[in-house]
Order: sequence, then C-alpha cells, then structure tokens
Amino acid sequence: MGPRSDNGRMVAKLVVITVAMFGFGYALVPIYKHICEALGVNVLSLTEGSGVARAPLPKNTQVDTSRTVTIEFDANARGPWQFKPAQRSLEVHPGELATVMYEFENVQNRTMAAQAFPSYAPKVATAYFNKLECFCFNEYTLAPGERKVWPVTFYVDPKLPKDVTTITLSYTFFDVKGKIPPAPQT
Repeated sequence: MGPRSDNGRMVAKLVVITVAMFGFGYALVPIYKHICEALGVNVLSLTEGSGVARAPLPKNTQVDTSRTVTIEFDANARGPWQFKPAQRSLEVHPGELATVMYEFENVQNRTMAAQAFPSYAPKVATAYFNKLECFCFNEYTLAPGERKVWPVTFYVDPKLPKDVTTITLSYTFFDVKGKIPPAPQT
C-alpha cells in the first residue's frame, strides 16, 4: 500500500465524519424541541407554535399597595446649560415601576461633554432606590444648542423602611473637562 491509498482512506474517513457531524447538528433541532416540550421549558415557543392564546401575565405581587412614597426630582447644572426634570414629584407604591423624564439643553456656542451624578435624600433611601435605566449611566457629547430628553426608569424596593415617605432624587450635571476642545477665543 502506498501513500496515495493511505491518503484516500483518510479523506474518506474525514468525509464520513463531516457528514455524520452535519447530520447530528441537523437532528439537534427536533431533539431540542421534543426535550423542551417534555420538560415544559421554552413555554413561549410552545404557545406561539400551537396557536393557543397566552394566559394573562400575573400581577406583580412585589408592589406594596398599602403605602405610597413621594419621589421628588431635582436637577443642578454645573455649567452653562439648562437641565431640569419634566415633573417635580411623583407618587409611587414601593415595588412599582415608574419613569420620569429629564430635559437638557446645551446653551453654549460650543460642543460639550457632560455626565450626571445622582444623590438621594434621606441617605438611607440610597440602598432602596433601584434605577433600571438612567442617563446618569453614560457620558454625553452635545452640540451647540442641542436638546435631549432622557428617561429615568426606577422602582423603590418594598423593603424601604416604613418611616421613609419621601425620597429626593437629585442629579448634578458636570462638564467633563478634557473631552472636548475649549471654545475658540473671540
């Protein structure tokens, strides 16, 4: 036997292995579907595929409707721009998801980079105020005269001490120095 026949046998083995791997990969889709059906996982796919109407989503039992917390919104700007909440306060039940908008305008004649930093009062509320979406997570670059409206989506943990009935969420917007070249001298 020469090297040519050894090479031929090796190629044949590799072709068989490749075909077997492709067949196994192709068979995984129905196998996965049957396993999910048997175990009751991936329920969303099952209801979509069967045409069965989905049951209504369960009510959020984490919301404490027995009490209300007033959230006050404050905004401070450390620079020549306008920054304010769209509303000054909001009443929420602990555990209830809420969204408030903040408005920002760069009134300078130059591009700027800035970021907001939050603070809370009373201090104990910090551990119970949970933001899911917030402009304070990022730094922003705004062109001259550019306006933005940003959301803050949050909930107050139901474990908030009962004596806390008002929380003040305050943001201070700072210029991020060194990110944008200084304004031209006139």
